[in-house]
Amino acid sequence: MGYHHRTSSRLGTLPLAFDLPARVGQIFMLQFRRLRRSGRNGRRIKLLLKFALPLLVLYLIDLPIHLYRTRVARPHQDLDQPFATGCLDPSVTAAQPRENATFVMLARNSEIEGAKATVANIERQFNRWFHYPIMFLNDAPWSEEFKDVLSRAVSNGTEVRFEVIEKGKWGFPEEMNEKEKTKARLQMKKQGERGVGYGDMESYHHMCRFYSGEFYNLEALRPYKWYWRLEPSVRYSCALTYDPFAEMARHDKVYGWTIALWEVGDTCPSLFKTTDDYRIEKGIPRTPTWNALLQVMWFPAPVRWFLGLFRVREHDNSGNKWNMCHYWSNFEIANLDFFRGREYQDYFRYLDSKGGFYSERWGDAPVHTLAVHMLLPPEKIHHFSDIGYEHDTLWQCPGNAPMDQQLLGNKALRDMGRMTLPSEGGTGCRCKCQENKRRRNINSQCTSELTRPVAFHRPSWWERHNGVYHYAVNNPNNPRK
Repeated sequence: MGYHHRTSSRLGTLPLAFDLPARVGQIFMLQFRRLRRSGRNGRRIKLLLKFALPLLVLYLIDLPIHLYRTRVARPHQDLDQPFATGCLDPSVTAAQPRENATFVMLARNSEIEGAKATVANIERQFNRWFHYPIMFLNDAPWSEEFKDVLSRAVSNGTEVRFEVIEKGKWGFPEEMNEKEKTKARLQMKKQGERGVGYGDMESYHHMCRFYSGEFYNLEALRPYKWYWRLEPSVRYSCALTYDPFAEMARHDKVYGWTIALWEVGDTCPSLFKTTDDYRIEKGIPRTPTWNALLQVMWFPAPVRWFLGLFRVREHDNSGNKWNMCHYWSNFEIANLDFFRGREYQDYFRYLDSKGGFYSERWGDAPVHTLAVHMLLPPEKIHHFSDIGYEHDTLWQCPGNAPMDQQLLGNKALRDMGRMTLPSEGGTGCRCKCQENKRRRNINSQCTSELTRPVAFHRPSWWERHNGVYHYAVNNPNNPRK
């Protein structure tokens, strides 16, 4: 059972913005009284007044400026709403012009059952109406069994492609020599010994680097403008009766996501500082989108500068800390033109030159997140809060819209089966949320942090102070934490 510790000092009741300066002042006054009681009033008190008091004044001037520069301005209205509420008639929406888009799944021949389950699920919930092509990628030749089983898992009219990643796109950078590769393998081995997840798996490092940059340069993807990333053994728990590619294009969005959560710091301790180095080198200004990544430090300016100067892990050049929030990139719907464009590819090549994909375990999820928040304005990013998505033990499942928006008599949806009861404010279409207690609907603290630039309605200061965050997807089984 948890409890809240409350200090007996009146300072403990002050607002957060004044709490730290007040405590610094309290410490100063205590030291001053001790010196006066000791009878050593002379030089020591003068030195204290000469140096400590000006520093305190400078800090009280610096702090508001620092907080202003790192603020996330509140927009005049919510800038990111669901594309649809409840169910639409898929026979109507699927008849509209389609975008130049494809599903993409990276898989191995051994993942045949997981790949089949994902494809069968996405076909049932969406693609049997829209028939977007599905592309499978492998760094090794495909087995005939895999191709046969997955070709039969799709609905009639859905094109399936089996591509082998071309040479130079998977593995170590081509410019690395054998000595550098040996050093990289030793570094990966040490990561495994330290307990870094997948740290000693060379193929996992290759995968992170591939999805961070080389993926977008594949010849097989060149004809397409949009992609929807799939993974083996994931599940979509709601019917999706509109075309997310068309809606992303219509609303001028670039990057779409479902789940945000914390990164494990041991995997990428220098990634945030390296990204901030790139931002400064290229003259990219701080924006509300970038500031949404910050855990603002309240230390005096010289202390903050030293944190940046000495490259303290997960801190930027100003000494602010990354809040560790990132989008879970195993689901993403995005515009390929952004990721294969000059700005993003320059950023990827800069990261690649630093070697962190192997000396550390820089993942594609934080790389995508940092790039999106560095290079895009907030209104270009979309949270698919109406899509039910499950991967491993984490899931997002929205509450269903009212019954009159579920199109109960619609022929195209007649075989969807039972659904979770609607809930107030729900947006989902025929969602069936899991009730397994070992699974959990992802807490939306990171969702709240990363969506602040587009959110007029935000959790109150008191809720954040007490660690109370609303589930952004309004699942009736887990409405709050």
